[in-house]
Amino acid sequence: MHAAKPLYDYPKYWAECFGPAPFLPTSREEMDQLGWDSCDVIIVTGDAYVDHPSFGMAVIGRVLEAQGFRVGIISQPDWRNKDDFMQLGEPNLFFGVAAGNMDSMINRYTADRKIRSDDAYTAGGEAGKRPDRASLVYSQRCKEAYSNIPIVLGGIEASLRRIAHYDYWQDSVRRSILMDAAADILLYGNAERAIVEVAQRLSWGESIADIDDIRGTAFIRRNTPTDWFELDSTRIDRPGRVDRIINPYVNTQDTEACAVEQQAANPVGQDDVQVVQLLDHPRLTRERTVIRIPSFEKVRNDPVLYAHANRVLHLETNPGNARAIVQRHENQDIWLNPPPIPLTTEEMDYVFGLTYARVPHPKYGKAKIPAYETIRFSVNIMRGCFGGCTFCSITEHEGRIIQSRSHDSILQEIEDMRDKVPGFTGVVSDLGGPTANMYRLACNSPEIEVACRKPSCVFPGICQNLNTDHTSLIELYRKARDIPGVKKVLIASGLRYDLAVESPEYVRELVTHHVGGYLKIAPEHTEEGPLEHMMKPGIGSYERFRKMFERFSKEAGKEQYLIPYFIAAHPGTTDKDMLNLALWLKSNNFRADQVQAFYPSPMATATAMYHSGKNPLRKVTYKSSAMDIVKSEEQRRLHKAFLRYHDPKSWSLIREALIRMGRADLIGDSKNHLIPAQQPEADGYRSARRKNSTPAKGEKTARPLLTQHTGLPPRATGAADDKPQWHKREQAKAAAEAKLRADRSKKPAAKGGKRSSPAKPR
Repeated sequence: MHAAKPLYDYPKYWAECFGPAPFLPTSREEMDQLGWDSCDVIIVTGDAYVDHPSFGMAVIGRVLEAQGFRVGIISQPDWRNKDDFMQLGEPNLFFGVAAGNMDSMINRYTADRKIRSDDAYTAGGEAGKRPDRASLVYSQRCKEAYSNIPIVLGGIEASLRRIAHYDYWQDSVRRSILMDAAADILLYGNAERAIVEVAQRLSWGESIADIDDIRGTAFIRRNTPTDWFELDSTRIDRPGRVDRIINPYVNTQDTEACAVEQQAANPVGQDDVQVVQLLDHPRLTRERTVIRIPSFEKVRNDPVLYAHANRVLHLETNPGNARAIVQRHENQDIWLNPPPIPLTTEEMDYVFGLTYARVPHPKYGKAKIPAYETIRFSVNIMRGCFGGCTFCSITEHEGRIIQSRSHDSILQEIEDMRDKVPGFTGVVSDLGGPTANMYRLACNSPEIEVACRKPSCVFPGICQNLNTDHTSLIELYRKARDIPGVKKVLIASGLRYDLAVESPEYVRELVTHHVGGYLKIAPEHTEEGPLEHMMKPGIGSYERFRKMFERFSKEAGKEQYLIPYFIAAHPGTTDKDMLNLALWLKSNNFRADQVQAFYPSPMATATAMYHSGKNPLRKVTYKSSAMDIVKSEEQRRLHKAFLRYHDPKSWSLIREALIRMGRADLIGDSKNHLIPAQQPEADGYRSARRKNSTPAKGEKTARPLLTQHTGLPPRATGAADDKPQWHKREQAKAAAEAKLRADRSKKPAAKGGKRSSPAKPR
């Protein structure tokens, strides 16, 4: 891997003398209290300000503060005018603009393009505190406020829109976000290295227009510099082998004459040696090679070229061998430098060991920020993911190289959380990251890792060069449990079960000590077709893990449950695939309360499949076979209905589909049928959630069904009590519904002395 200057080796800016702030200031009053006359950098974000290392604005702000810069925060400003963008005055160096921890469109709209009613990153969960395409709007307002100040665009929204990208909400390909924003440079991925170098060079007096050599950045330029070699990848159809040109006057049907001409064209004797001299050329230097992918105009009008461009982009994600990429937009180019060099363990410890308050800014008072409540007592131990799941954007943003913290750094953060965070009860809610059990897993050979161009280290199987030793993670778990004041350490992050089964000792440790009754994992599907297009392991790996989980739970004397997650309507999924998944769910006595439908996020490989109907995991051509794509609203509803085969509201849709598919044999009233033949009366059934709620008085309880989220299986209360202790939220919900029914029964009669008749079922 290329050498990179450590984050802590830069000279400190003169404002270091002010020291770290309790909170990065969000108002002029706070700046006055700190003795600041101005900010060097102002970060504009679409999230509420939480000074915690799980929130991007806090990480970038504290990293810049550690470099000696004075950093202010403008969180969730009123974007309708420029006033809020001027509340901290003019920054000395630049505005840093980000939409927040989520893409603003995904944050605001569901997979069905419906507006969400809440926002987890806002105080009180209130929706509507940020605009659509927040990065664009914020950068434009910053430029209106102070036209001479450079704007640095960052965050996951900018990262995943750095080139021409398919936009699900407009159902079209949009330009690079840098073309539409008023920004000067874009930082993609985890941008600590890039933001520090940009800030340092601007503080030295360098112009933002001259900063074009930092990894992990994108910017606009007119033409490719003369000292770069441009590799043309704008087309997908190439000519075949071209034979040596022979004398045009020779009759080509005269094979003897052709042979004579071909020999004459290469007059090298039998004993002669032809020396080939290699001259210095940019082609031989990857650092000076740029790949030109199809232009915005071409990928906008040609979905196959879009898939090809997406494939090229994903082949250039390994920081050890990635080349720069350029894409034409009208008369300008978007230039992407190679991805940033991953942080070392020492640098990860440095970033996570900065002076975070670990709580929301006091200006929010007692209002709760849902996203913070989720991670309030959790600790992030690593970054990156080498799984390469096509529907996920972690690899495009954080990279596939795992960046892990040291044991000492993680344990110190747990102790700080214990001592400083209000409300800590001794339970660490999560010790994880993008994938809980990829901590310190890496390629056995640094040379192979640098040269590798595979999109995944675990698909179609675990790479033979991948180190799957979980020993360090097991030791970390044990050390965390031994910290005084810590009663329980839970693992809530996603778990890669195909890796876990390679270490039975890890599964034993996890199941015995770190599962709070339920463990969520994501097999996503059961059928080979969808799983291949997701780059996920087969259901056999899940079954191996399930058997281990159940065996070790039994040995520990614990009643624990796996809660698997599945995706509906993913590219490459047919109606038959979803039917088979529904049959698997029924045979395993599992009911899904909530259904996750495929969401085409910008730049993901599965999104390219969705838009183009081609598979970028293989070479893309116009003759490539087409994929099954679920786009119509009706088919998306059907696929979600199959996942909720137990819900009577889904039966009519499933019934029609089964008849159409020639599987009417699955309609009937026995346990071997998927759905009943008749739709129940309106009052004749309870919803899936009610069926998993507290039983009515005198009602017999059947064997619990495994469900997701609110309909979790019961926990036993001990030998003295055989009745199940149901989830508290469901108890409260059932009690509220019972009270509502009681109140309605006491309602006075309508005019005329008669009660209104109940509504008839539709």
